[in-house]
Order: sequence, then structure tokens, then C-alpha cells
Amino acid sequence: MDARLNFFTNPTAQKFTKYINSAGKAVTDSSLPRATQDLVLLRASQINGCGFCTDMHTKDAEAAGETTQRLHLVAAWREATVFTDAERAALELTEEGTRIADAAGGVSDEVWAAAAKHHDEDQLAALVGLIAVINAYNRMNVIIRQPAGSYQPGQFA
Repeated sequence: MDARLNFFTNPTAQKFTKYINSAGKAVTDSSLPRATQDLVLLRASQINGCGFCTDMHTKDAEAAGETTQRLHLVAAWREATVFTDAERAALELTEEGTRIADAAGGVSDEVWAAAAKHHDEDQLAALVGLIAVINAYNRMNVIIRQPAGSYQPGQFA
């Protein structure tokens, strides 16, 4: 399977991804815990059906020390006991922020309040930015049908 468009060699695509990566760096450099970032990236990618990003973020999280058990349970986080309350709030915000069209009002006040209970303002800003960035990447990769499975941890570092 080949991608419809090579985002790694196309000049316009390279410019586009350069700016998205710059936005993502603001999140990476924030005080939002790396484990939370990894869980958010993986959950949004699962929801959006982005195989490339699911592959990448699973492998990067594992390389950063995340457990296989937690990675396997991200899709069923509500029933899992392995996530902190702060991580659960971030995952719920991710789901509502990713599935905007599924909820007439967007992200509910209850979900926002839960996230705000566990994250300071800078971490909330990082969460919002991270959810926006990963949704952009997921959509890009799904549209061009970027193949999954060959990513190596840290490949784009």
C-alpha cells in the first residue's frame, strides 16, 4: 500500500508539517506530563482511525517507558483501573474534542471542569493544543492513506 501523496517529499506538505510540528513543540515543552501526552495522542488516533499515528504513538510511548497494559487499555479507558484521575480527565477531553460533530454542544462543561480540576491553565492550554495538532495529523494521514506499521520509535525526532 502506498500513500496517495508523499508528505515527506512534497514541498508544500513539508512546509505544512513544519508549522504543525512547531505548534506541537510548544506542547511537548509544556508541563503536561509526557505519559498524558502519549495517551492523548494514541486515543485521538484510535478514534480517527489513523493507523500511521496509532502505530507511531504506541511505539513512542512504549519507548518512553509506558506499559503495554496501559497502551492496550487506552481504547477502553473508562473500564480500566490503570489510569490516574488526571489521565482519565485528559482522555475524556480528548474524546469530546475529537468527536466534536457527535456532540451538538462540543466539549461539555462537565468534561472541561474535570480537566480543569486536574490540570493547571498551562496544562489545559497544552491539552487543547495537543488535541488540535493530533487531529490535524490524523486527518492528513487518513486522507492520503499513509501506510502504518513501519514506524521506528523516535523516527521524526
